Amino acid sequence: MRKSLSIKTFNITQMINILIADDHTMFVDGIESILKVEADMLVVGSCYDGPSVIEFVKKNNVDIILLDVNLPGMSGIEVCKELNLHHPSVSVLAISMFNEESFVSEILNNGAKGYILKNTGREELLKAIRTIAGGDSYFSKDVTETIMKGLMNQRKASSKNSAFFPKLSRREKEVLKLIAQEFTTQEIADSLFISLKTVESHRSSLLSKLNARNSVGLIRIAMENNLLE
Repeated sequence: MRKSLSIKTFNITQMINILIADDHTMFVDGIESILKVEADMLVVGSCYDGPSVIEFVKKNNVDIILLDVNLPGMSGIEVCKELNLHHPSVSVLAISMFNEESFVSEILNNGAKGYILKNTGREELLKAIRTIAGGDSYFSKDVTETIMKGLMNQRKASSKNSAFFPKLSRREKEVLKLIAQEFTTQEIADSLFISLKTVESHRSSLLSKLNARNSVGLIRIAMENNLLE
């Protein structure tokens, strides 16, 4: 039976503060049972509809939201858009049973930092949370394949000419290729023997030069214009 209240609140401490947003109580309880034994994670609350997520974030300290794409009252995509506009410090990890390019691309374009499927195992869920908490994006393997297929289709249909793009330095191209291979910031730094600050500098330069909003946008533009070859 669904809970009568739309919000449940817990004690908050300093660590990765996580809000679970899903309209299925059994799923919420299952995620909570996984996270509560992790020393660096704290479930600070759970919401069962979209508007409750927005209200909770206004009043509580939240680092990451595990957000279902389909929520009553306000879709996960709408919630993500609102959070991106007014609470950009809160990171969203989308969790859904749908692995369709339209769902994935829309919520990522509205600010989500990651997307995993509901059949994801415990270890991957924890890895996704910690990766996003560390400032990087995370996508499960199946979702990554969906994103890449979508980008390939866009590339085939695109008639843009890469000659009109600003010139990328050798190092920027190296960083771009590693981003496309799903390397984290730390992994890029280790691979190229450069500092994290330098990686972030190259990433910022790429975002500016290619007029992209996030890493997904970088990969899309790069593939559409043959910049990874």
